[in-house]
Amino acid sequence: MKLTGVELLRVRMPLVAPFRTSFGTQAERELLLLRAVTSEGEGWGECGAMVDPLYSSEYVDGVEHVLRTFLVPALLAAGDLTAHKVAPLLAKFKGHRMAKAALEMAVLDAELRAHGMSFGTALGSTRDSVPCGVSVGIMDTVPKLLDVVAGYLDDGYVRIKLKIEPGWDVEPVRAVRERFGDILLQVDANTAYTLSDVPQLQRLDPFELLLIEQPLEEEDVLGHAELAKHIRTPICLDESVVSARSAADAIKLGACGIVNIKPSRVGGYLEARRVHDVCAAHGVPVWCGGMIETGLGRAANVALASLPGFTLPGDTSASDRFYRTDITEPFVLEAGGRLPVPSGPGLGVTPIPERLAEVTTAKAWLTSPAG
Repeated sequence: MKLTGVELLRVRMPLVAPFRTSFGTQAERELLLLRAVTSEGEGWGECGAMVDPLYSSEYVDGVEHVLRTFLVPALLAAGDLTAHKVAPLLAKFKGHRMAKAALEMAVLDAELRAHGMSFGTALGSTRDSVPCGVSVGIMDTVPKLLDVVAGYLDDGYVRIKLKIEPGWDVEPVRAVRERFGDILLQVDANTAYTLSDVPQLQRLDPFELLLIEQPLEEEDVLGHAELAKHIRTPICLDESVVSARSAADAIKLGACGIVNIKPSRVGGYLEARRVHDVCAAHGVPVWCGGMIETGLGRAANVALASLPGFTLPGDTSASDRFYRTDITEPFVLEAGGRLPVPSGPGLGVTPIPERLAEVTTAKAWLTSPAG
């Protein structure tokens, strides 16, 4: 299979409601999609980077620049190409995991479509549907939070994740636990705390949370290992895990007992599977995180979440959690709070042309000079 060109599409999609975390508030999602055209067909990729470098050092403008200038040209010049060759071919370019992940995803989708194989089958799926949790942003008031959580539970979601930060942690968790009882409940700090906050984080222990996600800075793996000695709530790492190797190191150091796998953060779905395998070998449960994906990224995430080591519900929520209108056929929550794993070739979904056109703000076509 030869890569003949890549189309970059900038899209902007309004959210159904502003989504606030410890690092900011989003009212719309601006992201980058890729369409890889090969000698055997085409495939789609989606980049998880945000407009600003807040979740990670990558951001949409930077991703587009590195794709245009370095990553896409390297693959266009590669000759025979498979998805498993993408990471080695791009390894000389340091970092830029989200950009690489989007490009690998598009190539993998094209390759699998050409062979009539689904993402789930290729990754090692063992289920035809996955249980779904939902991520709840920081609210203005506790009563508003309770109303929002009630709505998601009524929708059928089987796990609630609350975004927290200093000043919005113990009281909202207490209120949700008291109101809704023995639901699956976890919290996500997005690096908002330090070791000086140990006494405050200890106050979360009585609420029997599934986990606290990424309480400290992403580079502070030793800090997480120290924190684990002082709190009962299991620590889950997100931003700190950028590869299978970093996951293995964190587990060895005792920095986490659970791992959130976001394919975009670790460099792609093939590396995400390796992270899964490392965690499974150490008996560490994993779950699939989200980056407010469109139906393209959601399809791939649901496929990944159907691997055997994903024993906790992920942030693989339905399309209407964030978007009134998705660019693909929407993912709709089924009975038992589950989403079906797409079974068609590749991602099993494609953008609906008119819907994609409505939200596309810019396009660029990249090909080799001879193309």
